[in-house]
Amino acid sequence: MGELEFIVGDQTFTATLLEDEAPESIAAIREFLPLDSEIQHVRWSGFAGWVNIDEVDLPDLPRENHTVYPSRGDVLLYPGYKNDQEILIPCGPTCFKSPAGELAGNHVAILDATREELAALEVSLLKDGSQPITIRER
Repeated sequence: MGELEFIVGDQTFTATLLEDEAPESIAAIREFLPLDSEIQHVRWSGFAGWVNIDEVDLPDLPRENHTVYPSRGDVLLYPGYKNDQEILIPCGPTCFKSPAGELAGNHVAILDATREELAALEVSLLKDGSQPITIRER
């Protein structure tokens, strides 16, 4: 199983890729990594952070292992069916939404982080605003 690394400030999280459940999405992610960007708190979805990837030229991706209600630590790739392309990282209760309504993102990885670590990340995004993030394959 492949893994991703998410580096936010002085924290590094790893995530196990769900290669069998979302193979086309995983292949697309591998094409644009490593990624240096910013993570910010979601506006509509609850307790999560998101990384805008509109500058990435994603192929047409099917809905794979998609969900509107990801669990804490589930990493979603949203290819921009109705809204901006993004990576969503739920830190707590999340319903993936936009002004266009509910969105279903492709569940591509599971973050290896405790409830407390994710809660601290979410509080940090709320308190301090957007932060630099690096996403790369391990």
